[in-house]
This record gives sequence, structure tokens and C-alpha cells, in this order.
Amino acid sequence: MSFTPEQTRAWLDRLQAAGIDEAGQDLRHIILSAKDADTVEAMVARRANREPLSHILGDKPFWTLDLKVTADVLTPRADTETLVETVLKQVPDRAARLEIADLGTGSGAILLALLSELPNAVGLGVDISESALAIARENAVRNDLTMRCEFRTGDWAEDIADASLDIAVSNPPYIAGAVIDTLEPEVKDHEPRLALDGGEDGLDVYRVLIPELFRILRPGGLMAVEIGYDQGGPVSVLARAAGFDTAAIARDLGGHDRVIWARKRES
Repeated sequence: MSFTPEQTRAWLDRLQAAGIDEAGQDLRHIILSAKDADTVEAMVARRANREPLSHILGDKPFWTLDLKVTADVLTPRADTETLVETVLKQVPDRAARLEIADLGTGSGAILLALLSELPNAVGLGVDISESALAIARENAVRNDLTMRCEFRTGDWAEDIADASLDIAVSNPPYIAGAVIDTLEPEVKDHEPRLALDGGEDGLDVYRVLIPELFRILRPGGLMAVEIGYDQGGPVSVLARAAGFDTAAIARDLGGHDRVIWARKRES
């Protein structure tokens, strides 16, 4: 369906007036997904109110996957693909049978991306939010991965056995609580605060999570966690204190520290 230049200009002006930097790109996505002018108008109104485009469209590409996204989960971001890439670089045999856990799985993005590249791996996604897990299960169905993954409610790794996994990953909340209200409206007003708030210094979850990752990994097992751009040093310290001999940092495409990864010593 085509729209008049006057309609398109009015919609674009509205998005630009709302302070949306990529207004033209967002409008193209809206027009491609809409069935008529009334639908475009409704979507533009929501976007002008700074609702994330992913919530409006209902999906978001991540890695090679198409994921359902709602306000119940953190919208998957390109920076998080650094975590997937980092793990895959550390897997010498992608055909090996591996057991993976993704703690705080949200939409299931990280776990499902890894399973899509590791054909004999199986995975567990854990989240405290039942509504988030419902989305993760839908995404497993959407990407034909239901036979190799399970999603269950839990508080990080509390119900996972010692030394039972080959790979453990997480994108935990790591934004300092006081900073959240300074973020763009798409984040502070529309994303689940539970997935954002890392406490006073942003490190609260890592203090609990990193020792648990060490506990649940087999000897030689790999852990990888996403971090904020300025958290490489303190999270590396936590990793070494938990028992990991070394902790390496991977940077995202913008050159910022984005992932801490480490292996549990063999003996």
C-alpha cells in the first residue's frame, strides 16, 4: 500500500518533533508493517510517545533470529551479540554436545542464538519473571529450537547443580539505580526495571552471580557475562575472587568493554 507524500511528511515531522534520531528509519519499518493509514497513524502516535519500536512492531531481529518482544522483556540489542560471538569463539568444536544455561534469560535471545549455532547443544533459560519466560518459550517455537531448550522460573542459579554445565551466560541488570531515570524514555519508561537496575553501583547482581557461575560450571567450563562500559575492572576482580584464574574482556563494535569471559580451571 502506498501513501501520499503529504501523509508521509506529516508522520516523519511528528517523529522528528518527538526527538527520535532515526525517525526516517523507524517510519519505514512502521509503513512496511502496517496494513493501512489508520494503522500507521496509531503506530506513529505510539512511537512519538517514545514507546520502543520493538514493542510497537512486536518483534526484533537478533543474531540470525527473529524474536518476539514485548514490554515484559528487555529489547535485545546489537551490543549483546558481542556476548554470543565471544562464546562461539571459545568453543573449539561446535558439533560437541554441550550443556548451556542462560541466567536472567528474558526473551531467550542469548540462549537461542547460541543453540542456533551449536547444533548438538542443549540449554536452560532461567528467569524470575513468568511473563518473560512466556515470551522466551514463544521465541523457541518461532525459531524451531523447542526440542533443545527448557525455560523455568528461578532466582539465578539457585536450582542448578554443582559442576553440571559447560557454558553459563548472562546479561544481568547492571545500570546503577540512580542512573536509570536519566536514560532515554524508551528505556526508563518502557523496559522492565527488573532487567535494568543493578543497585547503587550497578554491581549488585554480579556479586551474587559470578560465584554461582563458578559453582555450576564443570572444570574447564566457560562463563560469559555482559557488562557496562565502565565495569570491566570491578567485574574482573569479582571473577578472580570467585575462583576463575583469569578474566578476559571483549569489546563491542563501538570499542567499549562489553563482555567478561573466563574459564573454570581444569583441576
